[in-house]
Amino acid sequence: MTVRRVVTGTDGTGKSVLVSDGAVPHSHDFETMPGQAQIRIWFTPGVPSSTPPNAEPTDNHGPVVPGPGGASFVIVRYAPDSVVMSPDFDPAAAGQELAAYAPDLAKVFEPDGMHRTPSVDYGVVLEGEVWLGLDDGAEVCLTQGDTVVQVAARHAWRNKTQAPATVAFVLTGASA
Repeated sequence: MTVRRVVTGTDGTGKSVLVSDGAVPHSHDFETMPGQAQIRIWFTPGVPSSTPPNAEPTDNHGPVVPGPGGASFVIVRYAPDSVVMSPDFDPAAAGQELAAYAPDLAKVFEPDGMHRTPSVDYGVVLEGEVWLGLDDGAEVCLTQGDTVVQVAARHAWRNKTQAPATVAFVLTGASA
C-alpha cells in the first residue's frame, strides 16, 4: 500500500518550507495475511521538537508504540476475517511476521487479537468497516468517517466484511 507523506518545517529565517514530499518509506503488506498492511507515517519517541529530524523518523523494524509524551502516526489496513478463518491461515507464521516487522506490537498481542498498549490512541476510519471488541463483551461497529479514542484499554479489531478496511491512528505515549 503506497501512501504519500508531505512534511513541512521552518528554515533558519523562520520561513515555512517543504521538507519532503514522497511515498512513505516504511510500509508492510503482510504476506501471511493477504489484505493486511501497516504504514508507518511518522514516529516521535518522546516529546516532539519543533524542528524536523535530520534522519527518517520511522524504522521498518523499530517501535510503533511511543514512550510517554511521544507519538506515532500509522495507517492500518485490516484484512477481512475470512483471511484468518481460512484453513490455509497459519497463525504462527503471522505472529512471526508481526514480530519481525513490529516487535513491540507483537509482544502485547494475544492469540485472539486482544491487546493493550500504554498509549492513548486516536483513530479515524478512512475506508470500510471495522469492529472494536472490548473485555466486557461490547462490540462497536465503526464505518468511514467514524472516530475512536482508545485510552489504554484492552481491545481487538475485526473486519467482518469481505473487503479490506483502513484506519489511521495517532498513538500518544501515556504515563503509567
